[in-house]
Amino acid sequence: MRFIVSSSLLSKNLTALSGVLNTSNTLPILDDFLFELKEDALMITASDLETTMKVSIPLDKAEDPGAVTIPAKILIDTLKTFSDIPVQFTINKETLGVEISAGDGKYKLSGHKSDEFPQAPELEETVSVSIESELLVNAINKTLFAAGNDELRPVMSGVFLELTPDDITFVATDAHKLVRYRRTDFSTSESASFIMPRKPLNQLKNILSASEGAVSIDYNQTNAEFNFENVKMTCRLIDGKYPNYEAVIPTDNPHKLTIDRVSLLNSIRRVAIFANQSTHQVRFKLSGKELMLAAEDIDFSNEAKERLTCSYEGEDMEIGFNSRFLQEMLNNIDSEEIRIEMSAPNRAGILHPVTKENEAEDVLMLVMPVMLNQ
Repeated sequence: MRFIVSSSLLSKNLTALSGVLNTSNTLPILDDFLFELKEDALMITASDLETTMKVSIPLDKAEDPGAVTIPAKILIDTLKTFSDIPVQFTINKETLGVEISAGDGKYKLSGHKSDEFPQAPELEETVSVSIESELLVNAINKTLFAAGNDELRPVMSGVFLELTPDDITFVATDAHKLVRYRRTDFSTSESASFIMPRKPLNQLKNILSASEGAVSIDYNQTNAEFNFENVKMTCRLIDGKYPNYEAVIPTDNPHKLTIDRVSLLNSIRRVAIFANQSTHQVRFKLSGKELMLAAEDIDFSNEAKERLTCSYEGEDMEIGFNSRFLQEMLNNIDSEEIRIEMSAPNRAGILHPVTKENEAEDVLMLVMPVMLNQ
């Protein structure tokens, strides 16, 4: 096996693939990349058994097609040190020795048998849809932070996708906060829904942010396959029924606070420093055109208050929120102003962007209140 490839091109593709690799694997072969040399292209695969990702790199020169697995870490670390130069790989099919020639240097390492590398499942009876990469990246960015980490509730550790003839909806929740991202500029002939795990979504977000065009998604009840540019990613879907998220979104919210997003975010950041470090509680006291933010930690006699001007409709009220959750949400809203809708101190608050760049976009963020210490 012999081929020549640009070091920067190879390094870029391997770095993209490396997000699939785990730091500790039960199978040593999963610490490797699978290299498959075809007549005019190099196919490289990474897998953790749940997610398999493959890239295709066109080659100018290739001889003696074959396959081998190469340890990922040493290969990535080596390629990072090169400037953009041609790199020649020569693999001995008998010994699986890998020789890398670059400039005046030669580097040798041991490869492994390719037949031990796990194959991505072949999807049967799939449904296909096409989604613009910009839409997918926005949806992942807006929702993934709200997904849970509880291993006992795996359905809440991913993002729920709901496709209908009218729109596409992405939902993430950990029972304390919830984000619903909906786009009406997408439609599909058949309604469907599935739960995507966190890891492949992070992979998609990182790679798609630099690409344009459409992403083709083929899915069935157990797996989903994403195809775009030179990338193919297959992942196992999370099995289970997603909670009825619409049921927890309060519909009657007469108390409406409209305020500058950055001002509120900066105030919460400052005040939260003085909050109790287990509850992270920040108190909202609303009256007229004034919002008073307050936090305290009785154990250390820490206390902070800030007054902000705002637009507020409704009766005077006090409500407590977890400052960490609010900061995450405010960081993931693009609008200059946000609106928080509330019904009572013990009911969830709803965050909306006041303005939106895309009329087809509907973002709703929900945060559960924290019981106020009287």
